[in-house]
Amino acid sequence: MERILSDNLSKTYPGGKQALCHMSLSLGAGEVFGFLGPNGAGKTTTVKLLTGILTPTEGSCLVMGYDPSKEPEKTHSLTGVVTEHAQMYDHLTGLENLLFYASVFNLSPQEGKDRTRNLLERLGLWDAANQPLATYSTGMRQRLSLARALIHDPQVLFLDEPTSGLDPESAQSVNSLIRNLAREEGTTVFLCTHQLRYAQELCTRYGLIEEGKLLALGTLEELQKQVRQGALLQISAANIPETAAFRKIGEMRYEKEILSKEEVPILIRQIVESGGDIYSVETKFPSLEDIYFSLTANNKEERK
Repeated sequence: MERILSDNLSKTYPGGKQALCHMSLSLGAGEVFGFLGPNGAGKTTTVKLLTGILTPTEGSCLVMGYDPSKEPEKTHSLTGVVTEHAQMYDHLTGLENLLFYASVFNLSPQEGKDRTRNLLERLGLWDAANQPLATYSTGMRQRLSLARALIHDPQVLFLDEPTSGLDPESAQSVNSLIRNLAREEGTTVFLCTHQLRYAQELCTRYGLIEEGKLLALGTLEELQKQVRQGALLQISAANIPETAAFRKIGEMRYEKEILSKEEVPILIRQIVESGGDIYSVETKFPSLEDIYFSLTANNKEERK
């Protein structure tokens, strides 16, 4: 069974603004899906539709086999949500907050205590467990929000900028937890972000959205093929023979488009055997940023 399934999912708000337009996708267990786009692209609307907060105007969606708009309680029991701005009870301690949410999800007192301690330790919050939430920094609140979303061991986790406000060490621990959830526990992670480099380090598949439309869907390798069939071979060298057909891009810097990595040793050998001197070699495939800007540029051209 697919964990998340949408078919022509659309949402038009009162007044006529179409926030999401015919989005179809499917996600399985253990995927870390990067849902990427600028503010206003339709990411939050999509999450609200997938969690039953909003009802689709057209199309449909299922999460863990349930229609979120018709069976929100069942959907919420199997999913966790982390928003960019964590909201919990300031007068309660971090420990008390998590124990409260454990009871909401009908965990036994002992199971609630065990999961609470485990999550606080994994997220580096155990030392602050008995401090009121009002004393927590933004980063600590964000980590506690993630712990709250995980307290009932959800099978699908929706994250909105989960490392917002975190220092590098805390962000690393959160990212490590996300990877472990996907790899070891099979959790499906739906990650909304506009930070493309961050998403490239963490996600296994991507959906690129702009103005409510899904521009592309696939793994990094699949998306790379949509914008460039191959890679750029960049070298720092001297005495390059003209037969090598490299473009000069700077002082002793040259580049050439190649279709596969197998071409690299052949080209380098030809240059050396022709009397050239090679100082450095780099094979560059399109990054997620390159792909995104290429696709959005094409989308703008199509709309003209």
